[in-house]
Amino acid sequence: MGAIVTLKNVLKRYRRGKEQVEVLHSLNLDIEEGDFVAIMGPSGSGKTTLLNLIGGLDQPTEGEVVVAGERIDRLTGSRLAAWRARHVGFIFQFYNLMPMMSAERNVELPLLLTPLSRSERKRNVKTALEIVGLADRAKHKPGELSGGQQQRVAIARALVSDPTLLVCDEPTGDLDRQTADEILHLLQLLNREQGKTIIMVTHDPKAAEFASRHLQVDKGQLADAARAAA
Repeated sequence: MGAIVTLKNVLKRYRRGKEQVEVLHSLNLDIEEGDFVAIMGPSGSGKTTLLNLIGGLDQPTEGEVVVAGERIDRLTGSRLAAWRARHVGFIFQFYNLMPMMSAERNVELPLLLTPLSRSERKRNVKTALEIVGLADRAKHKPGELSGGQQQRVAIARALVSDPTLLVCDEPTGDLDRQTADEILHLLQLLNREQGKTIIMVTHDPKAAEFASRHLQVDKGQLADAARAAA
């Protein structure tokens, strides 16, 4: 397997008032297809910025970001949005579900941007909910589900388009330990049995133990903390 994510000499600056703040400094990184990577670091270290660059939610000030063979640092507007829809499934800490929609409707949302027919969308949604163990909750709205179930719906939504990689920002940060471990086991299963490439930002060392590779970000620099034991 080759690298599915490559960052070359990536630098990221933000403007704060009259000041330019450099968040990432000449960063280089390769992530192999099928990796499960945990990105850790103190608050303000640049780990979420790094995740956003990989997921195409932000662009570097300098350098190259190549994901799934595409120079996404060169893409803008609708082309970048179309690339994200095709290649990246996002999982966030607070689920970001539409409260008035059922689980199946929430999962279907990314497919509305595709040319799939209604019956094809329905089939994909059913499969995604089955994968996360929520086929029997398809008609329930988020308010009728537990936090762990809501995050499973969010994972199903991320999976439904069969993306190249899953990008997770503190996916268990709002869950108790037992529920968090259930979600992490699910991510590990998706990685090991379906070969999904997963990149996860977390502050939780226990969550990082589920990953096969650990990266440490500090003051905009990157240290590969080696691979976890298989």
